[in-house]
Amino acid sequence: MEAGPDRTHPVTMRGGTDVSEEQTPEIPEVEPEGTTTPRKNGLSPGVSDELAENMKSGWADTELRGLEPVEQAAHTARRRAELSRRFPGERLVIPAGKLKTRSNDTDYPFRAAVEYAYLTGDQTEDSVLVLEPTGDSGHEATLYRLPRSDRENGEFWLSGQGELWVGRRHSLTEAEQLYGLPCKDVRTLTDRLREATGPVRVVRSHDAGIEAALTDKVTAERDAELQTFLSEMRLVKDDFEIAELTHACEATARGFEDVVRTLDKAQATSERYLEGTFFLRARVEGNDVGYGSICAAGPHATTLHWVRNDGPVRAGDLLLMDAGVETRNLYTADITRTLPVSGRFTDLQRKIYDAVYEAQEAGIAAVRPGAKYRDFHDAAQRVLTEKLVAWGLLEGPVERVLELGLQRRWTLHGTGHMLGMDVHDCATARREAYADGTLEPGMCLTVEPGLYFQADDLTVPEEYRGIGVRIEDDILVTEDGNRNLSAALPRRSEEVEAWMAELQG
Repeated sequence: MEAGPDRTHPVTMRGGTDVSEEQTPEIPEVEPEGTTTPRKNGLSPGVSDELAENMKSGWADTELRGLEPVEQAAHTARRRAELSRRFPGERLVIPAGKLKTRSNDTDYPFRAAVEYAYLTGDQTEDSVLVLEPTGDSGHEATLYRLPRSDRENGEFWLSGQGELWVGRRHSLTEAEQLYGLPCKDVRTLTDRLREATGPVRVVRSHDAGIEAALTDKVTAERDAELQTFLSEMRLVKDDFEIAELTHACEATARGFEDVVRTLDKAQATSERYLEGTFFLRARVEGNDVGYGSICAAGPHATTLHWVRNDGPVRAGDLLLMDAGVETRNLYTADITRTLPVSGRFTDLQRKIYDAVYEAQEAGIAAVRPGAKYRDFHDAAQRVLTEKLVAWGLLEGPVERVLELGLQRRWTLHGTGHMLGMDVHDCATARREAYADGTLEPGMCLTVEPGLYFQADDLTVPEEYRGIGVRIEDDILVTEDGNRNLSAALPRRSEEVEAWMAELQG
């Protein structure tokens, strides 16, 4: 990585900063260590007057004209209208978020806040969507963004966030064409918010500068209501979202195929080979992985969120892989397959796997419009409990075991969750709208039962210990039932074996 510009005197360019509408960013200074005296051009001794002047001119006009709106523009407009109707007369502030430091002067890749991306289609850091109330109980929406970096004051080549360092960003005019919204300079926003009157709500935890500007205008309770409403808006997916989730599942299926083809290389290295293999597919066909991939071989499969992925991959063991491609519009799949590393299940592995498959089949069958959200979990848990009783691991009757929850020693987790722009989507929805709610067409959820026999569990026969199996698919509720968006990946044990054999030649 190239050495970065001196950050001792950065340009004031980040959203949420205290810069009035009339102000311009300060001139950046790039100074060798131990020097502090700027030249008359306002820059450091390392930048001559001649270089400073030279860098201001000789650049082509690269403004993009006639841009088509982003694909989801019509959907984002409808979503904003729904939000406007819910909070008439109130100013609503939805930040995209800011870069997060990984270490020292390096940042994590930016991922826009879900609420902002959902309402705008934009994914640019430091940006903020503001819905200003109008006299007719509606709102006027404005995107506040950073304009293109300034060539007059040197910010474009001297600042760590300048165009020559991190790449070109859209001008405000370009952004207006793309997102169908008026755009203003985000550096003016905090002053506007401080001066604003009337009720305000903000989506918290994404932009500390914006929240500081609103400290005396907002309350945690009112802001939580905004967050909850935005979460519940996403419970039912529109056509654009369903297409995104379908693409995510299709790309994820290809990622699993890549993994099967490279199992021999993983056996020569570690679980990390599988993680890297899947990540390549996610970056080629999408934005990233939707969450940290779980590549759990052998007894690691009994750890629900095994993301260290540093263990051995051995023939004779099972590989539990839980991974999802996140699309460029930030919708993620969430799929799990448990595969025999050698290509064929042992008798005991098949018995446990088939029990989980049967439980998943029961869970999927319970997903339909009008059903209670909890029905699919209950259906899957019943099947697993029946198996555990039949195997002599639990003393029946089944109803008693279910009432006491004794099966949870080996089933551990809930059987699924909503899916969308977050892998655990709609997480701040009210209980009555989600966990205690009713399924509707357009909802998308995972069905993922599992059995996990820990390596140190002395209550089960020794041969069970260290075996973990989970099967997970992404299920869309339809008008007449459901559709498995991840059906391209086989699930029955014999189909899994045939699929692996075909891929491995």
